[in-house]
Amino acid sequence: MMLQKKIVISIQTKCEKCRKEAMKVAVTASGVNSVEVQGGDKNQLVVIGEGVDAAALTKSVRKKIKNASLEMVQEL
Repeated sequence: MMLQKKIVISIQTKCEKCRKEAMKVAVTASGVNSVEVQGGDKNQLVVIGEGVDAAALTKSVRKKIKNASLEMVQEL
């Protein structure tokens, strides 16, 4: 059994459309159970899932919205 991971990706974007695009990329990734935008400026994408490759996910989000960086990976 794989452990669930909480992955936090920092996204530097001000527009709602860009946030939705980032969420769309995260939702389609393999093993993702839930995606949420958090933070005061809605600048954190919080992904929870099993067997998710955090680096690959961050790279995919970065391709779509340019400014994204992996902030934290935590086992739940």
